[in-house]
Amino acid sequence: MKYEVQIRKKVVRGLRKLPADVQKLLFLLVADLQADGPIQKSWRNFSPLGEDRYHCHLNYRYVACWTCRKKEITIEVYYVGSREKAPY
Repeated sequence: MKYEVQIRKKVVRGLRKLPADVQKLLFLLVADLQADGPIQKSWRNFSPLGEDRYHCHLNYRYVACWTCRKKEITIEVYYVGSREKAPY
């Protein structure tokens, strides 16, 4: 099954401020989310953040957070940025 990944407008606007290597890692994560769904155990420090919310580290400093309701094929990336400011 292929998942649909949506990225919030706020995240898209903030992508320009991120280093190029972090942007590439985000696009790799999005490809993995599309192919395999919200559970991404192969990504560093992946963990659930409670009901239907997940996160992983893109590198030491940056994280990505996403949500996916059970039995839905839509995943929404709602945060990409420094781990110090992450909403968890």
